[in-house]
Amino acid sequence: MFSSISSMVLLGMKAFPVCVEADLSEGLPIFEMVGYLSGEVKESKERIRTALKNSGFFLPAKRITVNISPADLRKSGSAFDLAVAVALVSSMGVVEFEDKEHTIIVGEMSLSGKLKGINGILPMVLEAVRLGYKKFILPRENVREGSAVEGIDVIGVSSLQEAVDYLNGDRDIESVSYSIEDLLRVKAFENCDFSEVRGQEAARRGMEVAAAGMHNILLIGPPGSGKSMMAKRLPTILPPLTKEECLQATEIYSVAGMLGPEGIVTSRPFISPHHTMSAQAMSGGGRIPRPGAVSLAHRGVLFLDEFPEFERKALEILRQPMEDREIRISRAYGTFAFPADFLLVAAMNPCPCGFYPNPTKCQCTELEVKHYLSKVSRPILDRIDICVEASEIRFEELKGEGVSESSESIRQRVMDAVEIQKKRFRDTGIRFNSEIGVRELKKFCPIGIKEERLLEESFKKLSLSARAYHRILKCARTIADLDHSDRILCRHISEAAGYRGMDRRYWDAKGR
Repeated sequence: MFSSISSMVLLGMKAFPVCVEADLSEGLPIFEMVGYLSGEVKESKERIRTALKNSGFFLPAKRITVNISPADLRKSGSAFDLAVAVALVSSMGVVEFEDKEHTIIVGEMSLSGKLKGINGILPMVLEAVRLGYKKFILPRENVREGSAVEGIDVIGVSSLQEAVDYLNGDRDIESVSYSIEDLLRVKAFENCDFSEVRGQEAARRGMEVAAAGMHNILLIGPPGSGKSMMAKRLPTILPPLTKEECLQATEIYSVAGMLGPEGIVTSRPFISPHHTMSAQAMSGGGRIPRPGAVSLAHRGVLFLDEFPEFERKALEILRQPMEDREIRISRAYGTFAFPADFLLVAAMNPCPCGFYPNPTKCQCTELEVKHYLSKVSRPILDRIDICVEASEIRFEELKGEGVSESSESIRQRVMDAVEIQKKRFRDTGIRFNSEIGVRELKKFCPIGIKEERLLEESFKKLSLSARAYHRILKCARTIADLDHSDRILCRHISEAAGYRGMDRRYWDAKGR
């Protein structure tokens, strides 16, 4: 007898529908699986055979052939176990259910027939909805994640026997659904607040502008000046995730197998890799690529502490995703695209000892400083909108007699600016000022004659590139939004240009 079941395969971030076909025919008793399968799929036949036996289903002594089509699509992973088992028992006449054509079945089985959770459920369910499927049967462990998608019935089962009973109509399992809006919330940062940062008014202002417009920022200063402290508190002033952003971030963490017990990402990611990270770990990779650090930080923050200590190759990988907001990885099986729209926060010392240009403390030679700074290339610097200096903390500031502004207070101003951007970019697909394209600059960032002259003077004095010119305009737009100004004024351009000029104090000072 012949039967077929619909399932899904995941390649990179993309899910593809596949058809699991099972045929039992007369001949020598053998169990074959075909269809351009990877090693882990081929070896699943022994796991499936044992799981069937332990669930009370015994395969007949016949020639068993399982084909997973299309044959030109590489199949990998363990998500086919349940679909293959259901196809086999269906060909044995044990399972008969309607609406096969509109049902997707995925899941990994243990030898006992119990189901285990798998990675990549969310992109599979989203693709099933897009293709018009009505029902998605998956392991109960993945129900929370899968039911975040509207427009499809998500059925969670814990074992093969439970799946068979449900398909035969002997067991009722209600479809689970919930509203993402009920889960989205501002994450509580009980032990993390900007009120703990003393001094550093310029750096705090830079962080506020970066959060309001999602602009990349570089913090330069001596050791112990609070660079890492401020970077780790940036999430406390960022706007919350929208429903769309929540699903996008959850897709990535689902594919990477890094979802927490909630089964959904409810706050902006904060990724802080060690500076020994390899280039492949930064970009993502593997035989069939998995998301790297730049993708795990999608819709959130990528914090690179000790910026110049990262491998040059790992830093240069950032250039393309910082522009295109995605990263493409080519392998023998094809080219895989991963989202990589992140806010880069980098922190570094100005020299190896950390105290340049203080002549009383810095012991580095001019050559040592030049070599240290050269680890960060000009193309990377050109893609950073804000460069601010974190100065040494004075004892009077450290005593904490004054009260620093809290994260809640800063966040309120950021949210006001974000609301202005929402209204401005309605129906355009743009979310933040940093995403404004070259074509839209004149529309969203108009300037007067005086402002144009100031911008021209800054362009010539700082020897800016065309990219830096555009980024100054976008940063000035964010500063104007924080100022509740409809127009970009000279003071807004002056502040934005000042953020671009800070890096010249260090890189150009040593003759670069």
